[in-house]
Amino acid sequence: MDIEALMTQKGMRDFTAEQRQTFTTDATQIRQLAQIIQARLANTQIDGDRTGSAGRRARKVARRLTKVARLIDKAAAETEAANAVYLREVIELPARRARELEKKNDRRQRLGIAAANVHDKVGKSLTTSTNTLSGMQPPVQPQPQPHTGQQAPQYVSPQPFQFPGQTSGPAAPVPNIGDFFGQQEAL
Repeated sequence: MDIEALMTQKGMRDFTAEQRQTFTTDATQIRQLAQIIQARLANTQIDGDRTGSAGRRARKVARRLTKVARLIDKAAAETEAANAVYLREVIELPARRARELEKKNDRRQRLGIAAANVHDKVGKSLTTSTNTLSGMQPPVQPQPQPHTGQQAPQYVSPQPFQFPGQTSGPAAPVPNIGDFFGQQEAL
């Protein structure tokens, strides 16, 4: 048996087909043998036999041979299953993995999810949320110089309303919630 030939799809198919055929033939022969032995033993009387003893003895022997034939049939089926598993897990695996990777990449492109881009977007989102909640203005990014015909952009203050006790102006600190509600003494 050439192992290199066995490691191909055709080689495995040929080997399992040959084994299956051998097992099936053996199972058929054993069943025929069981029938012949049962018939001969049923007609063979041994000293001291009672009525029907020979038939019971023949069935006991034949039952074991029939069980052997069933197990050989299962071995033939398992040989066929081994070929199917080899085909699925060895021969078709690279193509299946390539299809799954392609589907995964297509899905990422459809959803606009790029692995490197996600971290940047999350970081920018968290920075924006933090700045908005704390009342700080986001870091100033260099703006292109307006052309002579364009008007400079006007920005809205992040704190459009005047809070009690707050001085007006861009450098005013963010108010604390304790400034608006009376402090309760700890009991």
